[in-house]
Amino acid sequence: MAVKRLSTVYGQGLEEFMNEVVVISRLQHVNLVRLLGFCIEGEEKMLIYEYMPNGSLDAFLFNPAKRQLLDWSKRFNIIEGICRGLLYLHRDSRLRIIS
Repeated sequence: MAVKRLSTVYGQGLEEFMNEVVVISRLQHVNLVRLLGFCIEGEEKMLIYEYMPNGSLDAFLFNPAKRQLLDWSKRFNIIEGICRGLLYLHRDSRLRIIS
């Protein structure tokens, strides 16, 4: 699993955080990382996601050594997957996500 610590700078309240957790936990798509749980302690808010064994996409896009591992065919497949995930969020999910 992977833990994401949310910034306190944005000042998201507990109610907004809990609403977001409920929405994210109901989303299920092959191209979306699943939310496994969350933790709140004082002002600290954390999200627990499923583990991604290859790391995050930005590690490949912005690391000069790893960038070479993504040929155009792999990049196209990644772009297609991102588009499928966005289409699911905006059109196909039971929950309507507006960004």
